[in-house]
Amino acid sequence: MQLSEQERVRREKLSTLRELGIEPYPAKMYPVNFTTDKIKKEFKEKQPVIIAGRLMSRRIQGKASFAELQDANGRIQVYFNRDEICPEEDKTLYNEVYKKLLDIGDFIGIEGELFTTQVGEKTVMVKNFTLLSKALKPLPLPKVDADGNIHDEFNDPEMRYRQRYADLVVNPHVKEIFIKRTKLFNSMRSFFNEQGYFEVETPILQNIPGGAAARPFVTHHNALDIPLYLRIANELYLKRLIVGGFDGVYEFSKNFRNEGMDRTHNPEFTAMEIYVSYKDYHWMMDFTEKLLEHCATAVNGTTEATFGEHKVDFKAPYKRISMTDAIKQYTGYDITGKTEEQLRSAALEMGIEVDETMGKGKLIDEIFGEKCEGNFIQPTFITDYPKEMSPLCKKHRDNPELTERFELMVCGKEIANAYSELNDPIDQRERFEEQLRLSEKGDDEATQFIDQDFLRALEYGMPPTSGLGIGMDRLLMFLTDNASIQEVLFFPQMKPERKAVALTEEEKTVLTLLKKASPVALEQLKTQAGLSNKKWDKALKGLRKHDLISIEKNDEGIFAALAD
Repeated sequence: MQLSEQERVRREKLSTLRELGIEPYPAKMYPVNFTTDKIKKEFKEKQPVIIAGRLMSRRIQGKASFAELQDANGRIQVYFNRDEICPEEDKTLYNEVYKKLLDIGDFIGIEGELFTTQVGEKTVMVKNFTLLSKALKPLPLPKVDADGNIHDEFNDPEMRYRQRYADLVVNPHVKEIFIKRTKLFNSMRSFFNEQGYFEVETPILQNIPGGAAARPFVTHHNALDIPLYLRIANELYLKRLIVGGFDGVYEFSKNFRNEGMDRTHNPEFTAMEIYVSYKDYHWMMDFTEKLLEHCATAVNGTTEATFGEHKVDFKAPYKRISMTDAIKQYTGYDITGKTEEQLRSAALEMGIEVDETMGKGKLIDEIFGEKCEGNFIQPTFITDYPKEMSPLCKKHRDNPELTERFELMVCGKEIANAYSELNDPIDQRERFEEQLRLSEKGDDEATQFIDQDFLRALEYGMPPTSGLGIGMDRLLMFLTDNASIQEVLFFPQMKPERKAVALTEEEKTVLTLLKKASPVALEQLKTQAGLSNKKWDKALKGLRKHDLISIEKNDEGIFAALAD
């Protein structure tokens, strides 16, 4: 393991502390009785307090020092005075331990007394302190120069997501996102519980990946010697519970889909699904409006939320428009009664990429996604989807070519999906078989399995039911003004971390140039690097060996680029 100079020095301090008889990682409980926010709210002069947290800054001035301590609730100023801490002859605790052996990032416990400084700042006078945990790696703290300019901020997204623990320490505003995440879940849970609905848990490892059109992760159960699939949705299990006699059930479920990653998709995500018997999708639209109005207020104190350049209001009621009318409004094309070939031709005329594997449902979905979605900024219910798009949804009561389904769109993105649930077992079997036909035709998103046990459950009888699913991560993105799903997940999925490699100065020069512009013509890069032929060849060879750059040839010449 290669250590930086700072890391080596901190390890030396660790050894020195132990030589002084100080355990850098004590096992004994530390009796904290105040937090930083409690001190500020209940401040009393000369109040004795015991607090603990990270040392985040220091201003040592001889025998006195001001510092900042950070706990889970914020920061407080603390004042170290040598004679207060070391009233006897032995000044080691201040002169050696505090001044020389402590570092920014160390956890310490402080016994002290509250006072107000001459400039009016609430401060803790340190009477005694205890090292609780020695930090061996320096925090990536930003630096402020004499003019107040901030340098070296820890704001590179890949570093922040990969080292979320450091991100949370040095960027306190990030923590607010996750506090709001918990508020969102708690407010939604309390809303359901007040209605008398029952929170349940369903399997994550499933014999058949059902309830959605998605590619699953596959694993193997050794004892049973069978393949198992990580849950893509919990829908079919929740409906089994409705069959079993529950009037309303809901679950916050971790779902897994073995598909692409981008700013709005993570392979592991959290969904909420709720199913209520004797209801339909009209009732569920009213229910969803009330739910989201309640949640937005609980999270932000208002129904309004800013997302990018848009101000969104979650106050009910929301606009409602059928998918057919939405497509007609934004394309002028009426999808009613059109065949698969007619839809494919229309999509191609609109400049939409389609292929022969796409059935009617997929073609309509592509047209709507390309031409309509982005127009719906304020919360809008898109209703009455074509039957081919909704294999688990009940046929529309007035038009058998449609289904009783809605999606809630906000800023061009879907955040909720709901049905009047299909409870006819014969119709359901026919829909599953049609989906299986599409999967055999090559549609990756069509269902590849028929869940015979779920069909058996339906044959015992399921009452009329409406179900709703909400993507919790995406909803939180809208409520916290974050365009990337990685910002609202503590630990988003990342590419494997590249191992650190020692580069020569010449290799560093070339790599730095490529980070500014990539790809770039090889001859141009060589000129910019200003290296001799021998050093140039050696640098290029080394970078390619470490898989840091790639060299490609095309009609325009030879180009160098940063490796993916």
